[in-house]
Amino acid sequence: MSEEKNRSNNCCQRNYRQPEPFHCTIINRRRLIMRHGRLLLAMAVALPILQLAAEEPPAARVIDLKASDGVLIKATYFAAARPGPGVLLLHQCNRQRKLWDGLARQLAAAGIHTLTMDLRGFGESGGTQQDKLTPQEAAKVQTESWPGDIDTAFQYLTSQQGVTPDIVGVGGASCGVNNSIQTARRHRAQVKSLVLLSGGTDLAGRRFLREANDLPELFAVAEDDEFRPTVDIMPWLFSTSTNPGKRYLHYTTGGHGADMFAVHPELRNEIVDWYVTTLVKTPGRAPAAKTTAPVPQWAEVVNQIEMPGGAARFAQRVAEARRTNPKAVLFPEQIVNSMGYEHLQEGDTKLALEILKLNAMAFPESPNVYDSLSDAYLADGQKELAQQNARKALELLPSDTADPTERRNAIRDSAQQKLNQLGEGRPK
Repeated sequence: MSEEKNRSNNCCQRNYRQPEPFHCTIINRRRLIMRHGRLLLAMAVALPILQLAAEEPPAARVIDLKASDGVLIKATYFAAARPGPGVLLLHQCNRQRKLWDGLARQLAAAGIHTLTMDLRGFGESGGTQQDKLTPQEAAKVQTESWPGDIDTAFQYLTSQQGVTPDIVGVGGASCGVNNSIQTARRHRAQVKSLVLLSGGTDLAGRRFLREANDLPELFAVAEDDEFRPTVDIMPWLFSTSTNPGKRYLHYTTGGHGADMFAVHPELRNEIVDWYVTTLVKTPGRAPAAKTTAPVPQWAEVVNQIEMPGGAARFAQRVAEARRTNPKAVLFPEQIVNSMGYEHLQEGDTKLALEILKLNAMAFPESPNVYDSLSDAYLADGQKELAQQNARKALELLPSDTADPTERRNAIRDSAQQKLNQLGEGRPK
């Protein structure tokens, strides 16, 4: 600094007994502006840091929920740092709730309060472990206990401070897909968005997806799913939905359900973005897809089969296709077979028969389609036709190379049981 400038600065030290020279007023004002500028710059740097610290979500907490019958359901609550929507995540039936931890933390950081739970019989929840139950016992728990347990968790989530109770998302993998859809059915006014990974639903669930055209859904599946029918079920489920903002993610690899996160970590980000869009930015709405998802043509065909008169109308197309190509496959056998049983269980025997007869026409070399058709005829009281189709199933079993041994044995036992019931003993 020059001596002249130093003298100028010294002379401008404020003397409150004398009037301030004009040039000193300018210098002191500049100093004040510079000090204020440095202060504002420091505040500009510090405020975002303080804001981030203030919005850091609290630590997750493990909680015990008591089901209506007193069984304890273990859950983990990931609270967000500010008021906002909630999400309930339901695990697949070969895993437990901790599989969701990474996604739940991301959702909480995005301002979405998230609850994960161990289903009864899984993880740290009470009840007999699922792998210790017979198939009949497991089915009873799933239909009679799980809905109430899930509702207990849902009520806990929506009652938490800061959670907007009428803006909730539900997500599930594998068996969690059906659980998620059924939860949305029971809490229609509150559930605004679904995420469905590698799973299916029942007849009531499909009807709900058709009717709930204002409910956006995100579907995801991997081609190498260990449960092969899932690869067909997911595009069918997607085609069932009537929401214009629905989205379908298809991966070549990734495995089953939330296991896809390990291979595709970006899937977690996709889910977070989906929930931010459908729960925070535009609750209950997703922008209409710009491109058509690569859903196989048969998916819409299967939907038509399920409509009144659809199976009978489509039978002509099957007959024509098989005349041209005896190996023609117009739809997956197992999906249509399951569909027939669902209508049979609902008591709609006529439609079940139409669907299962169509399946037998489309797959005449499959022993399973005849065993299933035998069940439908038996339920309809047509015993002679039930016998004929059970015998047909047994006749085809020796040449069946498509089904694994365990499945062939199950078909044999089922067909023979019906023949025994109808007074026809085991063949010699």
